[in-house]
Amino acid sequence: YVQSYINVAGRHGVTPDAARTVVRTNATVIAALAVNRGEADAMICGVEGGYRSHLRHVREIIGFRPGVSDFAALSLLITRQGSYFIADTQVRPNPSAEEIAEMAALAAVHVQRFNIKPKIAFVSHSDFGSFDTESSRKMRRATALLREKHPEIEADGEMQGDTALSETARKLVLPHSNLEGEANVLVMPNLDTANVAYQMIKSVADALPVGPILIGTSRPAHILTPSVTARGILNMTAIAAVEAQEPAGRLQPSLFG
Repeated sequence: YVQSYINVAGRHGVTPDAARTVVRTNATVIAALAVNRGEADAMICGVEGGYRSHLRHVREIIGFRPGVSDFAALSLLITRQGSYFIADTQVRPNPSAEEIAEMAALAAVHVQRFNIKPKIAFVSHSDFGSFDTESSRKMRRATALLREKHPEIEADGEMQGDTALSETARKLVLPHSNLEGEANVLVMPNLDTANVAYQMIKSVADALPVGPILIGTSRPAHILTPSVTARGILNMTAIAAVEAQEPAGRLQPSLFG
């Protein structure tokens, strides 16, 4: 394990002595190395410690799926009205249009694991050009990029939150939208928006949270938060198990090519 960690972490300035100490004392590093070496099929961490610290170890040991520039966190909220996925609630502070399109494509793959057809809304303060700001232009471009690369994914934007969740409201603004019915994947323009929306919906709607689901990893690895319940850990274990059993081809590597 020490040599395996030196092989991957040495490129990041970790000395052999430091590697020995980390491998003896850090459970996240041990788990990530087990997954990397094929001795474990998936890993879950994050019940103790900071999210960013765990993320750093997952990034340097497990790494990204081919063609992916960075991870993203997809959080599921199960409410009385339905199930909604929000991205990115944990990882990318202010992603570019290209990164947002990438995370939307990654989210679509994971949502399909729940036997749910992904319906993606690129959420903004602007409704299909009603505001011309840097943020709205970014979300507009992300929509165009996803549509260009993956026309099979049902998505539209940029749009406001109520427009995303109400087909009636959407038809008033844009009758010929590419999105039908309610959006179930809400892709936000930045980390602030995504995290605030997630926390508010969880509290106000008394929703059952699942995740965060780390997307973009080369192998199944998920980082929870210290507030997670025993039920939350069980739910994520089930998700990781399903992910680990899927053939590599099922993940559609062309999605990121």
